[in-house]
Amino acid sequence: MKHTVIGLAFVIAAAFSLAPAHAADSARWSKRQAAVWYAKQAWPVGSNYLPANAINELEMWQADTFDPARIDKELGWAQKMGMTTMRVFLHDLLWKQDAQGFKQRIDTFLTIAAKHHIKPIFVLFDSCWDPQPKLGPQHPPIPGVHNSGWVQSPGVAMDDPDQYPRFEAYVKDIVGHFAKDNRILAWDVWNEPDNPGGGDYDAEEPRDKFQRVAELLPQVFAWARSAHPLQPLTSGVWHDDDWSPDARLNAIEKTQLEQSDIISFHNYGWPEEFEARVKQLRPWGRPMICTEYMARGAGSTIDTILPIGKRDDIGMVNWGFVDGKSQTRFPWDSWKRPYTFEPPTIWFHDLLHPDGSPYRAREVQIIHALSEAPRGVVPKVLSVR
Repeated sequence: MKHTVIGLAFVIAAAFSLAPAHAADSARWSKRQAAVWYAKQAWPVGSNYLPANAINELEMWQADTFDPARIDKELGWAQKMGMTTMRVFLHDLLWKQDAQGFKQRIDTFLTIAAKHHIKPIFVLFDSCWDPQPKLGPQHPPIPGVHNSGWVQSPGVAMDDPDQYPRFEAYVKDIVGHFAKDNRILAWDVWNEPDNPGGGDYDAEEPRDKFQRVAELLPQVFAWARSAHPLQPLTSGVWHDDDWSPDARLNAIEKTQLEQSDIISFHNYGWPEEFEARVKQLRPWGRPMICTEYMARGAGSTIDTILPIGKRDDIGMVNWGFVDGKSQTRFPWDSWKRPYTFEPPTIWFHDLLHPDGSPYRAREVQIIHALSEAPRGVVPKVLSVR
């Protein structure tokens, strides 16, 4: 009996190593499973996506303001640039409001994205900006201010443990409904979970936010895994000095790096800082996607960072696609010094004007050239050291 059990276990383990899409049923993918999955994907390159006519994820997805025609036009621009993915934020209140309608709109989005050969990364929860999201019409942008209408999910609802079963139902239903959908690249279960918020919302933040998120994040991973998704799960580390396996990680970072099937991270710094971050994360032995980069005024640009990502076979997703109601062409310091009289010297984020013309044509040329090049190859005209 003992030999039979061991033999059966070996067969099952071998089967799982050859079929990464089925290995997320109850446990984190093995390193081999993650590597096999990544090798089958087109090089992930794209933007964090919000239509120009939406101020936040609620306005993007609610029935009254969901705009398939605009999305189709903008994703068409992305396709021409050579993009293969978009990182797109969902929201628990959209599911609470109209679960069936929300899933139908996600399916519509996926149909449009697939038409343009784009596989999105969907984000389930987010700890950034306004912690008191409200359904219905969203307020207009605050003049001159970066991301002045972005909302957290779940935000202050974390203060009420009675809401937690709803969070669980949301995750299990959304991930479960699309678990076998090969139009989706990955699930980013929580964006910057230990972010204190940002903006001027400190007085409104959930009580003991870090502790609440630290308790919820492992559960979110478990809820999503229980839906048996074919797509990998991840949550991106974004701050602190060291992300290597022997670093003193906080409780949330530890969950992020130990539960993610593929490693994701954010970096808005100079090329040398980006390369140092990659070096820290290499020992985890998993494919990597940088799900946020490009802050021109902070030293992170398409010219300098994207070729490094291509060379090292790291998926790359910059912040901001089309300039619009999110106003992320303005830098973070606009919360203290709004750009109401003069625009910033250079755009902080975003690649295109609302009519689809590039902010800087050279950036579009670089994205296209790198996307067209073989895996891990940087054309000589774009080569990095």
